[in-house]
Amino acid sequence: MHTSFSISGRIVDIHSQGIYDGTVHVSNGRISKIVREATAATNYILPGFIDAHVHIESSMLVPSEFARLAVPHGTVATVSDPHEIGNVLGLKGVEYMIENGNKVPFKFYFGAPSCVPATPFETAGAEISAADIEKLFQREEIKYLAEMMNWPGTLHRAPDVMEKIALAQKYNKVVDGHAPGLRGDQALLYASAGISTDHECFTAEEGLDKLAAGMKILIREGSAAKNFEALIPLLPEHYRHIMFCSDDKHPDNLVEGHINLLVKRALADGNDLFHVLQAACVNPVEHYKLEVGLLREGDAADFITVDNLDNFNVQATYINGQLVAEHGKSKIAFTESDEVNNFNTDLKSPEEFAVLAGAATKIRVMEAFDGQLITKESWATPKVEGGFIMQDVAQDVLKLTVVNRYENAPPAVAFIKNIGLKEGAIASSVGHDSHNIVAVGVDDESIARAVNLIIQSKGGVAAVREGVQQLLPLPVAGIMSAEDGYRVAEHYSALDRMSKEMGSKLESPFMTLSFMALLVIPSLKLSDKGLFNGDEFKFVSVAEID
Repeated sequence: MHTSFSISGRIVDIHSQGIYDGTVHVSNGRISKIVREATAATNYILPGFIDAHVHIESSMLVPSEFARLAVPHGTVATVSDPHEIGNVLGLKGVEYMIENGNKVPFKFYFGAPSCVPATPFETAGAEISAADIEKLFQREEIKYLAEMMNWPGTLHRAPDVMEKIALAQKYNKVVDGHAPGLRGDQALLYASAGISTDHECFTAEEGLDKLAAGMKILIREGSAAKNFEALIPLLPEHYRHIMFCSDDKHPDNLVEGHINLLVKRALADGNDLFHVLQAACVNPVEHYKLEVGLLREGDAADFITVDNLDNFNVQATYINGQLVAEHGKSKIAFTESDEVNNFNTDLKSPEEFAVLAGAATKIRVMEAFDGQLITKESWATPKVEGGFIMQDVAQDVLKLTVVNRYENAPPAVAFIKNIGLKEGAIASSVGHDSHNIVAVGVDDESIARAVNLIIQSKGGVAAVREGVQQLLPLPVAGIMSAEDGYRVAEHYSALDRMSKEMGSKLESPFMTLSFMALLVIPSLKLSDKGLFNGDEFKFVSVAEID
């Protein structure tokens, strides 16, 4: 029920790039008028923050719980790509996200997933066709064609890719990009297909090439991929073409902060206040045509109050005139959520993770990097025992596996560096993009234990060591919990601590693990079908002979 109220403070007017004392009058969820005053309270009033690209599913929370955790940080809306659940459940999964998000006073804007399955080189649980995309475009909650991860297909103007882009243009929807590492003429060719954004830039130089090609750049700072430091130098000159996003945010990190943290960091770096707020508040609304208010008369009453413009401590968050958070506490109530899933594989034995040595003299090793989705291919001398290639903990060469969760199939097994475990194993059914089970461990018995915990619960995140095991069940599509988000965050934090006690030095071991099956990010990744070279888009062998 909408009520009328007024709130006074120092009004931050991004459009005129000015600050003045005034009172905001709200009626029926909208701003009826803004009146300048001679004096006002010392707090500041400004538009709410928008996450311009996020996969809600990566928080391991259903949308209604994501909203509960996000609003205390001043977030009023997200531009959300539901391709994670799309890869599990297809159109049914996307519709689940929309309907669950509609349960709470928060502005979720979803995209129509463009790449489900993401590639033909992995097993997904569903497919979203061009016909499905056209059906989605007829829903008001669908604002764009979600990230076009098939950049090779885009460059080569593959018919299926161009059909989806043409549908977006038919329905006047923008097209999100995903083009890691593309520079120069390739960036220009990619953008000229109709791609409007990119959130995968690793360097400012790459960002400049894509800006020159006409794309908007999303500065990403998530739980695994952190590109803020590399890209924030683009803001002063290109602030009208920059947005902020998290892409993937684990629940413990979401409790700590959201887009507000990027705003604080950008200001601490000496950036202009109005340039920063243009990126955090205005640009997503204008680019995606969102029904989010920007603190103007007639706008939806979506705004926040902060105590000062240095620390940006959010005092209150309003969405459609409703107070949804105050003094760091969410006022959105917990709501029960349905559980939908697609999980069908039997328990695994340790023997299924064995790798025969044969005559191999060297093995390909995937090198993971903290805070990055990209990996590097390197080589190692195999440690062989009893005719099998073993993990080599002393050299930090551990065994990585991806287990098909949609049907019974032999696990794919490879080797990885920089996870750092000294004992046990960790596993997750959050495995981008198809969400098969991904696990890494120091011995096959531990890997099997961790994988089987997840199979038994039909989804989850697990850590095992001698005499100890922990599991966070994720029964919604095998990637989300329907439980209270704050409790999920606590449970996940305990798992994160355990993985670090087992030796991992990564800031977010489970988030990094979840991207080791993401084939559309180079250089070397593992799908349930085998080891994959993301630079050349082809399978490669684990072991070779000199």
